[in-house]
Amino acid sequence: MKHLFIVNPVAGGRDRTDDVTAAAQAVLSPAGLEFEVYRTKAPMDAVEKIRAEAKVCDDLRVFACGGDGTLNECVNGAAKLENVSVTSYPGGTGNDFIKAFGEDRERFFDLAQLVFGEIRKFDLIETCGRYSINICSVGADARIGTDVHKYSSIPVLGAGPMAYVTSLVVNLFKGLNGPVKVTSDGFSYEGLSAIVTACNGQYYGGGFRPSIDARPDSRTMEMFVVKEVKLHEFPGLIGKYAKGNWRAISEDKLYHFYSNHVEIETPEPVVVNVDGEALYSDHINFTLVPAGVNFIVPKGMKMFQ
Repeated sequence: MKHLFIVNPVAGGRDRTDDVTAAAQAVLSPAGLEFEVYRTKAPMDAVEKIRAEAKVCDDLRVFACGGDGTLNECVNGAAKLENVSVTSYPGGTGNDFIKAFGEDRERFFDLAQLVFGEIRKFDLIETCGRYSINICSVGADARIGTDVHKYSSIPVLGAGPMAYVTSLVVNLFKGLNGPVKVTSDGFSYEGLSAIVTACNGQYYGGGFRPSIDARPDSRTMEMFVVKEVKLHEFPGLIGKYAKGNWRAISEDKLYHFYSNHVEIETPEPVVVNVDGEALYSDHINFTLVPAGVNFIVPKGMKMFQ
């Protein structure tokens, strides 16, 4: 058995390599457990590292030491490999995926609880050739989240809330809605849409919680299709959507259903949010991969009781 710590040196605004190494030594060395701390060098570098190690390890445990982007890379490296398990040892700014565990999410910050935890089979969502463990979306939320990076480099704005607010305002003036064709078993919608969301988890975008029920082991995706939204309607609707209060949104504005496969077509390539990472396509699939990854959680989590 090998424990592999994948450290994203820019996650959370600082390099945690030394901190992770010290924590690993304190927890694993007394138990005689083998480990390696690997500092990523480029986007998706973690995927190649994990797959290379998986070829020579009978049991590989991967710890994503960063935020949701780092976890996504590690999940993509571990997906569909029976000898590989992955978990989140959080060090990012959002850490949205683990928020679905409620108060138990704090246990992910305790390395010993992860090292001596248990393995659960979690679902994944495949989209555009990449796997998601949390939430995928198309629309205004994906555009806003992607454009935040454009404004976070401006010194007066920084990487905090002001960059997000700036991106929000700019995208509101660009337009909230776009033409889409959404199809699934027993469902079809063609017209203008503000947001299309597939949930395997509950939180994304630094605090949005469209679903209060989605679980990564439910073996289905919870889907939301927000139809055309006028500018004056946006604040009230998005407030409900962001708090999981979708039932308070009128049926002529939002479709809610469950599915294992959804197709989305757009006239031209649009940004696709995949666990906070951006892809671009004009033909987007959200396809459930049941039990697609082995995930390590602390023992006795309330979610599984």
